Amino acid sequence: MEKYIPWWAPKITGQEYVLIKDVLDSNYLNDGDITTRFEKEVARLIGAKYAVAVTSGTAALFLALAGLGVGPEDEVIVPDVTFIATANAVMLAGAKPILVDIDPVTLNLDPEAMLKAINPRTKAVIPVHVSGRSANLPVIMDIAREHGLFVIEDAAEAFMSAAKGKCLGTFGHAGCLSFSPNKTISTGQGGMILIDDDALHLRLRELKDHGRPTRGTGGDDVHHSIGYNFKLTNLQAAVGLGQLSALTSRLERQKQIYCLYAENLSGLRGIRLPGFRVETGEIPQWTDVVVECRDEMDRYLQARGVHCRKFWFPIHNQAPYRLPDDRFPNSTRVIPHALWLPSAFTLSDNDVLTVCQYIKDFIEL
Repeated sequence: MEKYIPWWAPKITGQEYVLIKDVLDSNYLNDGDITTRFEKEVARLIGAKYAVAVTSGTAALFLALAGLGVGPEDEVIVPDVTFIATANAVMLAGAKPILVDIDPVTLNLDPEAMLKAINPRTKAVIPVHVSGRSANLPVIMDIAREHGLFVIEDAAEAFMSAAKGKCLGTFGHAGCLSFSPNKTISTGQGGMILIDDDALHLRLRELKDHGRPTRGTGGDDVHHSIGYNFKLTNLQAAVGLGQLSALTSRLERQKQIYCLYAENLSGLRGIRLPGFRVETGEIPQWTDVVVECRDEMDRYLQARGVHCRKFWFPIHNQAPYRLPDDRFPNSTRVIPHALWLPSAFTLSDNDVLTVCQYIKDFIEL
């Protein structure tokens, strides 16, 4: 093994140290002016009217649901292929996640399956932009409008990815971001809710901070409603702002890495790239492939120092949400073959070409 090629690797830009020191010197470590600055900068970059910073992408999904009034007795449509947090956030809101099958080509929510799942209890749908690839938003939004459903985009893997001239996360009633360590921009843990509606913005501010519409003193504050503690601190926001200094180069590198894979793996027997429309604004968070002999190829690559990541199990296979496979023919058939290739923006062209050559060698065995 000459070199280890990581699936992902967070990177510190250096600006974080300066910004964190400023926060420490200010002696105000809680959610404050630096968090507000981070929110405004992300909202500006994405093109949202408001951004509300919270502790995680999961918290963002929960608060978006709660802010829209989704709760007990309600049902929320969730794709069967996503990180389990999407379904867990629905449970946290007191509602019931209704799993639906995926499009076998894009690996995103199948609008036809969504339509079949709608009933009088359905209150919302959460399309997930897997790997940064846009879900079929035109059809999903049309169905949602026809049936009076809220649309909450899970854009945890789609920071700055765009479709039809707009960033993902800005099409629905709310969009949710994640800043966990395996994302383009990381605050360690953290998330953000994107919204344009003034009333929903105020409601989310209350929900994330104990029912207070504005930051309080911790003493004789007026609490207008029940709320929680999902504040993102100035320390975390300082890290996020420091990370944003490298955003443009990172996004460009992620596109370049995908294009190298697409060029060198095209036409190979037994392997398919779901692909990205990079020319119209999609940003590959990670490059994914569907491989006939996925587990064998993964072992082959691991033995040569190449770290891939297998896709999540379909949620219907997980114990808290167990359902029969025959209700999800596409996810049951496709996802055991889905794999994320090394996609870190720190990879060199030679790293990517080395992975491609190993994959070619494996296929020729």
